[in-house]
Amino acid sequence: MTTTNEDAARDEIVRTARALHARGLSVATTGNVSQRWGAGMLITPSGTRYDALTPDQIVLVRGDGSVVEPGRRPSSEWRFHLAAYDARPDRAAVVHCHSPHATMLACTRRAIPAFHYLVTIAGGEDIPCVPYADFGSPELATHVAAGLAERDACLLAHHGQVALGRSLTAALDLAWIVEDLARVYHGALLLGEVPLLDADQVSRACERIGHYRDGIDRS
Repeated sequence: MTTTNEDAARDEIVRTARALHARGLSVATTGNVSQRWGAGMLITPSGTRYDALTPDQIVLVRGDGSVVEPGRRPSSEWRFHLAAYDARPDRAAVVHCHSPHATMLACTRRAIPAFHYLVTIAGGEDIPCVPYADFGSPELATHVAAGLAERDACLLAHHGQVALGRSLTAALDLAWIVEDLARVYHGALLLGEVPLLDADQVSRACERIGHYRDGIDRS
């Protein structure tokens, strides 16, 4: 579960950010991690390597986007993190990364359709790809909020992926699953036309995968 103690929350964000690299989801200073905190959030700083990241560097951002501690620079993507929390009050953590296969699909502006039942773990018949906008821009925040309104993950055209969770563990695990689905879908595309599950199959998968999603959310 996501912690309610600020020092512990900062530690958990650092561990999650480092896990992005350990799982091959991001390199160098790419990607960012946040946790809802009151009316705002705690988020990784801009331009800091995660192997050198310390809990005191995590930035506390108010709901209006202002920084509690002057001089601290949150991730350049802080706008879409706040937008995601506004769009999804039932979620408490955001993980953004440039994982290779998800980014390959995003660079071709492809969603991940229901080629595999596990796609429904994000909450529906696909993992959408939202339109391109400059990184860090209000326009990108608007796109991300729309993409996550009814999904727990989406791709960002020519950019990467975003995953939500009720905890940092859940958001990180979902980002890892999205990357694996993107890897398999990419491989299937190389073989030719990829058949998709029909509406009834998707509906049953959504219903049955609920217990699995609940298990991730409780972790």
